Order: sequence, then structure tokens, then C-alpha cells
Amino acid sequence: MPVITIDHQELEVAPGTTVLQAARRLGIEIPALCHRDECSANTSCMCCVVKVAGAKSLLPSCATVVTDGMVVESETEEVYEARRTALELLLSDHVGDCIAPCMMYCPPNMDISQMLRHIARGEFDRALAVVKEDIALPAVLGRVCNAPCEAACRRREAGGAVSICLLKRFVADVDLALENPYLPEKTPADGKRVAVVGSGPAGLSAAYYIARAGHECVVYEREAVLGGGLRGTFAPEVLPDSVLDGEIAVIERLGVRFECGQALGEQLDLDGLCDRFDAVLLAVGPVERGVIEGWGLKADSKGIKIDPATYQASRAQVFAVGGALRPLKFAVRSVAAGKVVAACIDQFVTGRPIQAPDLGFNTKVGKLSIEQLQDFLLRARAEDRSEPVEGLVGGYTADEARAEAERCMHCECSAVADCLLRKYSGLYSADAKRFKGEFGRPIRLQTGHPKIFFEPGKCIACGICVQIANAAGEALGLTFIGRGFQVRVDVPLGGSIAEGLMKAGEACAKACPTGALDLKSET
Repeated sequence: MPVITIDHQELEVAPGTTVLQAARRLGIEIPALCHRDECSANTSCMCCVVKVAGAKSLLPSCATVVTDGMVVESETEEVYEARRTALELLLSDHVGDCIAPCMMYCPPNMDISQMLRHIARGEFDRALAVVKEDIALPAVLGRVCNAPCEAACRRREAGGAVSICLLKRFVADVDLALENPYLPEKTPADGKRVAVVGSGPAGLSAAYYIARAGHECVVYEREAVLGGGLRGTFAPEVLPDSVLDGEIAVIERLGVRFECGQALGEQLDLDGLCDRFDAVLLAVGPVERGVIEGWGLKADSKGIKIDPATYQASRAQVFAVGGALRPLKFAVRSVAAGKVVAACIDQFVTGRPIQAPDLGFNTKVGKLSIEQLQDFLLRARAEDRSEPVEGLVGGYTADEARAEAERCMHCECSAVADCLLRKYSGLYSADAKRFKGEFGRPIRLQTGHPKIFFEPGKCIACGICVQIANAAGEALGLTFIGRGFQVRVDVPLGGSIAEGLMKAGEACAKACPTGALDLKSET
């Protein structure tokens, strides 16, 4: 039995075992985009290279068979750089959005596409649950948000952007009308205590997520009523008090305690709050430099000085958000900041390193022409954007909401959660723009197959689907067409994807590492 050493770990393996298989047995993760256990080695992605002692060059671990006494290094700088370069070469010819533009430009990064799927199916409760993962005040924002998500919507150039804000408002209003509006799950209480000073959109949002994380949360408000800048800024027909009160009541049901008539510098002092709480969040609106320095905090030209990534002030126990940092014109940005700072506070009070959440690695297609959108429009309702019959104040009816939600083209990648190219590009800090693809793959969506979509721009020519189709005995199947950097996977003899994959379409879609082949039932 041959014995291999990988990164100073020794392992005895069966004859014929590859270095990749041995590494996985040792728990060593090697990126392999073109590998599948039931397929022969394709060695097309070259992301799985390792350094083998005695070899003149790096070798693909998926095709290198173990020999007795073999010594392998998988984590050297040379190997790391080679893998990153291989990923960047794949990215140079990869055309696709990892995340939908609407989600990217929504400040709280709500999964808008998933919300719209549920609304289109009439699953309003599930849509609301999706919204509440990222937005604490959806009924409020559905009325006062400046809708940056709609400015980024790809339907904007084809009949008008999907009416995302009104649809978010619709599901939130449906929920608030219930006797017991939706409450998300909470982490069990851990005894940690957090004070939030200020009950504007940033403070309310932060309190919502702090409570969800299992921490005791008390919100202090200097005025006699809650809501901060949300209260009285907008006309009653735009943002009724009943809507704001309803969403605050939901936050209170999560366990947040509110105390009005409590102003910092009058009834409250920062030292006292720091003595009584594990963390303090200042969401108090604009503050003069002298006042900030009087609190023992550092200030800059705009407000409280913080770590811009974590919202932590110069006093480690104190965080600040919203207008206390800089003037904010839009409530949605305050709500988004409240969500992020709550995550950072949760990490702080539980003793973990503070790292603000992000969306991970992403590639962007950029603006598409009307001609390029035509294929994608085939899986969306054709009608132009519709306004509610009852007007903006009345909002959508259930039927109107479903029809409008069906206009979404769902242009995000369906494989965003498990795309290997995205996963490893993030882990290896790949730069999607390092190499400019001279040839570039087409921005197309083939919809003619009864069970799958084919988006050739996302294909990395790994060859897995070619082998699966061949094993299934397809008459045409798939093959490599072209040579060098222009090689692509397609149906031979000019056939359609439906003709090429009459048997193996679903199997190929499930095995695709990038979502180029995608099951229709999952879009």
C-alpha cells in the first residue's frame, strides 16, 4: 500500500488513489472545479495543482496517482498563486451575475428575487419572512425608501423596473394586519445586555437584530414618542403613525424594552451605560464635536469617529451609527447600517473577532441591451410595470402584487449558494478583472429544453456534462467546439440543447459547477 505525505500529514492509501482523493481523506481542501468522482479526470480548470517533490512543475492533483513515498505540498505561496491565476483565467471568460443587481444595490442586501418568487406564488407569509431577514421595518421602507434597487433592476429598460418597494410594502402590510404578526426565531438568551440610544430607523433596526441574537436590549429615546426622524417627517398619508407603531410593536414583542424621555447628557450618561451594559450603541442623530469629546470619544469633521468597517468607536464598548456619524438622507441606509452594527455588536459581546458581514465574491455583467435581455424576458411576465388601481396610498391588491412579481427575470445566478467558481474565487481572493477576456462568451439564455436552462456565458468548459451525456447514451450529447481560448461546450452538428440532452439534462444541471446548466424547477 503506497504511503503519501501531504502538508506534513502521512496517509496510507489504496493503489490507484489520486492525490486529490488522498488530500480529501486528510481533510485538506483542494479546489477542483472540473472534477467529479464518477468521471475521469478532465484537468481543464487547473485549480487543483499541487507541488510534488521531485517534479519539475506543479501537477493537477485530480489526475496524479499516488506513488509510495510521495511528498506533496498543497499550501505553499507558489501553489496559492497558481490556483488564483487559474481561477482568474476562468473568470476572464465567465459572464454572469453572482448576485442580482437589485440585491447588490439594496443597502440592506435583501434577497429581492426570493421575495418576488414567493409573492408570485401567493406565498405572502414566506415572502415576508425573507424580507424580515434583512429589513426590520419593511412597511415603513415600503413607503419612504428611495428605491435604489429599482434603479438597478434589469427590467427597467424593458417595460419598467419591477415595483420592488410597493411589493415589499404589500407583504409587510398583509402581515401587520394579522392579529399576531410574524416574529422571527431568536437565539436563546445569553445574559448579555446592550443599550441603544435613539429610536430612529438605525436604532430600531439594530435593536431588532440585537434581540434576535439573544441579547437583552433596551432602547432609550429622548422624546416622548418613539421613531426618531421617522416620526413627523413624512405626510400622514405617506407614512401613517399606525404603520410605524405597528412595526415598533413587533420589535417590542421580540423582547426589546423602550424607555422614552431619556436623553444622553441629561437623564443618561455614557459612563453609567457602559457600567450597566456589555455594549452601547449611539444612534442619536447629529452631535456637535464638543459633545462627542465630552463623552470621551474621538470625533472627526462629520461626527463620532468610528472604524468604518465595524462601527466601533474609540471606546471599545461603544458603537455608533446613523446621523451620529454623518448626515444620512435616506432611511433605508440607516436601516441597513443598523443591521450591520448589530452583527458587529453581537460578535463583540460574545467575544468573537469583529467582522462586518458581506455578500462574498461577486461578478457583474454590467448593463445589458434590449437585444441581450430578450432571452431572459422569456421567463418573466411580458407586461409593463403596473401601478396599483387604488393608487400609491392604497397599494397593490393580492392579484396585482402577484402579477407584478411575475415580471422579475430572476437574473441572479441560481447556483450562487454552491457555485464552486464563486466559492474558490472568494477563498483565493481572485480578481475577476485581472485578465480581460478577448473573446468573451455570449450573454444568452437558451430556454428550449423542457427541464433545464442553458446559459453558455457561465460555462467554464469543465467537461463534466460532456462525460455525463456520453455515459447516458445521448445520440448527440455535448462536445467541445473550437480550440484554445475559444473552446466551448455545445451540442454538435448545430443541434439545440433539447436535442443534445434528451436523457441527461437534469443530471448535467445538477453536476454543473457554475450554474451554466440550471433546472427550470429551481428558478
